[in-house]
Amino acid sequence: MKLNGIKRFGGAILGLFLFVGIMAVSSSTAQAQYPGWNQDQYRRAEQARRERERELQRQRERQARQGGWYDQYGNWHSNSSSNNGYYNNGYYNNGSRRWDGYGNQGGNYELRQTALNAGYNEGYKAGRDDRRHGRYSQSRSVNSLKDYNSRMGDRYTYQQYFMQAYQNGYADGYRIGY
Repeated sequence: MKLNGIKRFGGAILGLFLFVGIMAVSSSTAQAQYPGWNQDQYRRAEQARRERERELQRQRERQARQGGWYDQYGNWHSNSSSNNGYYNNGYYNNGSRRWDGYGNQGGNYELRQTALNAGYNEGYKAGRDDRRHGRYSQSRSVNSLKDYNSRMGDRYTYQQYFMQAYQNGYADGYRIGY
């Protein structure tokens, strides 16, 4: 008789542990779908995104009313079609290449962009540092092959683009550099 009671009690304990285990696992899988974000946070993030889009749209409309717009570098672009033939809707003279202030030294797009990005960034850092230390030395020794890879193309062309961008970056870094 005592053995039957112990079996029943043991079965009840085992069943209770099984039930608690299943409940714990099922609640943790439900929480894994949204592990810390509730619907309020999603709603606020979506509202912030929409507000940013509305602000950008208002800014574009304001610039259109002014007859032009500023690009990411602070250069003014007129909406009018007559620009003395110099800057025509984003193209320089014959429309063959977008005018960005750097000459056409040749080379492919990857070589040009890599050299311009690396040169500008290095120049900006150097100009910012020189401003902080109270000196101006744009002609210092520079590794003009930073980020260069021989698969891109001609080494000399890369160096030409790099140094042009370095000088512009240095001037901006010295002028703005915080």
